[in-house]
Amino acid sequence: MAEKRHPLTDEPHTLTANKHPHTAISAGGLLIALGIIYGDIGTSPLYVMASILKNGRVPDLVEASLVLGGISCVIWTLTLQTTVKYVLLTLNADNNGEGGIFSLYSLVRRRGKWLAAVAIVGGASLLADGVITPPISVSSAVEGLRAVYPDIPTVPIVIAIIAGLFVVQSFGTQIVGKAFGPIMLVWFSMLAILGGMWIVQNPAILKAFNPYYAYELLVKYPSGFWLLGSVFLCTTGAEALYSDLGHCGKGNIRISWTFVKSALLLNYLGQGAWLLQHQGQQLDGRNPFYALMPSWFLLIGIGIATIAAIIASQALITGSFTLVAEAIRLNMWPKVKLNYPTDVKGQLFVPSMNRLLLLGCIAVVLYFRESVNMEAAYGLAITLTMLMTTILLTAWLLAKRVAKPLVVGFAVLYGIIEGAFLVANMAKFPHGGWVSLAIGGTLMAVMYVWLRAHFIKRRLTDFVKLEPYANKLIELSNDGTIPKYATHLVFLSGAERASEIEQKIVYSIFQKRPKRADIYWFVHVENTDQPYTMEYKVTEIAPNDVLRITFRLGFRVEQRLNLYFRRVIEELVRNKEVDITSRYESLSKQNVTGDFRFVVLEKFLSVENELPFMEKVVMQAYFYIRQFIASEVQYFGLDTSSVKVEKVPLIISAPQNVTLTRIR
Repeated sequence: MAEKRHPLTDEPHTLTANKHPHTAISAGGLLIALGIIYGDIGTSPLYVMASILKNGRVPDLVEASLVLGGISCVIWTLTLQTTVKYVLLTLNADNNGEGGIFSLYSLVRRRGKWLAAVAIVGGASLLADGVITPPISVSSAVEGLRAVYPDIPTVPIVIAIIAGLFVVQSFGTQIVGKAFGPIMLVWFSMLAILGGMWIVQNPAILKAFNPYYAYELLVKYPSGFWLLGSVFLCTTGAEALYSDLGHCGKGNIRISWTFVKSALLLNYLGQGAWLLQHQGQQLDGRNPFYALMPSWFLLIGIGIATIAAIIASQALITGSFTLVAEAIRLNMWPKVKLNYPTDVKGQLFVPSMNRLLLLGCIAVVLYFRESVNMEAAYGLAITLTMLMTTILLTAWLLAKRVAKPLVVGFAVLYGIIEGAFLVANMAKFPHGGWVSLAIGGTLMAVMYVWLRAHFIKRRLTDFVKLEPYANKLIELSNDGTIPKYATHLVFLSGAERASEIEQKIVYSIFQKRPKRADIYWFVHVENTDQPYTMEYKVTEIAPNDVLRITFRLGFRVEQRLNLYFRRVIEELVRNKEVDITSRYESLSKQNVTGDFRFVVLEKFLSVENELPFMEKVVMQAYFYIRQFIASEVQYFGLDTSSVKVEKVPLIISAPQNVTLTRIR
């Protein structure tokens, strides 16, 4: 018996063909989770305590209240923010096994248009964080070499590592990714062992588990509240736990987080134990993380830290690609070219975003030069992302009909926690925080323009009923006085209803240049809120003469219309629903298949417009940005040899009062 295959992809058809399988708990899954998810949060011990001490009352002076309070704040931030909010609560808000702020938005967007603004702020802030994370992670690791080589120039080394990291993105990370898990296992084991060694020597640091020390630091220590900006750095990678849900599954994430959190706490406590032994001393720029290492192990430890920092950067880069792909399907980002370098489901490469991130990371390294300076820019943007996730999660809890007192309690608790972090991080604004906000603000502007322009165009695009034109299309097809344009003529349509078509398409077929064809195809792509939907529907407007195909594709499905359209045609031919043999008499006798030609209508802003000021600004910005991005032909994966692009004017609001006076 022949194996049944999926009609769109020609892959074996299974019950899970339309959804991403939720990864089962396994040793392999746990190892993969270590490599994919925890790079950012796992490398935070490199700089968190150094940042807290730097921002103390007397910078670099070791004070017992500062050490115990700082460690206590870290412990309870990891517990409340990462464990409770993300690992226990947010992971439940999965979209067919997928996570991330745009997946969460897809689940709740019908509850209010204003939630789009929340998703835009959160998504843009997360992308901005992607420009800061690679420089600070790699710089923090490489600067450890100064303990051995005090005068070594670190900036060229950091730029070289980051440049190499972005260059390899186009090849995919399937092979490299298999090594991530074991390396991160070594990294977290090293964190735990180094920390444990010092805790044994000075167990007094265990008092930091008492939240009173955190309270004392924030309330009684001079400027203690503003240290939250440094404390927050310990949880900046928490959003990745949710964003990468689809790669590992919530079970693997929850179990592996137990190990990761234990390793992180041991290391933080170990750094605290070492610091307590140096009370009253100036650190003079020494990083307490590297101070835990025996001298013979220092170079090895720096090497492992550098590799872990690279993995942290890699995870955030690929996460940014996924975020952009999701934003495109939600009409929040230009339809840029997407590549799929490997066969791994969900792995993709966005060339334009890769270039932007590379330039942004190099600019950050050259501007700040030192990781301690980058800390001023780091954390502010991701605080906004976490706040936006809290708002969307509150909407999701309400949609799930969770008891309102519990929902209100959640919103108030995390509103206060993240609001406090945001206020504390705002102190970083004049010292470099403006960089991440400027990057995030630019990205928010692009997302706003794209989404607003989408709604403006959709609202004012003229649609007409397709059925009245069916007979006219058949007559045109049989009119031998008009040269045949193509055997099969395929138009991409934005009409959501199968019974409608854009007026511009009718104009293109009958008036701009009569386009005679044997069969007219109208293809519409509908993006679903589920990540991996792959469905299609065929509507016969006129049997074997005028047909419409509607593809329902998930927001993480690659747009390969050439392939999908061909698969559907093969299915229709097998079922004898359509005859694609050429209707030229000489070719029909030989059963020659006719040619297929796609027509893509590319709009431009007509000069015949009178727009309100804001809509004019939005549309001008929209068409300006479009000059620098790939065309729809590339985005939809169409074969350029069989595509005709037609320019059509977009008249959004025509002038109403035009008075001309005839003179003689």
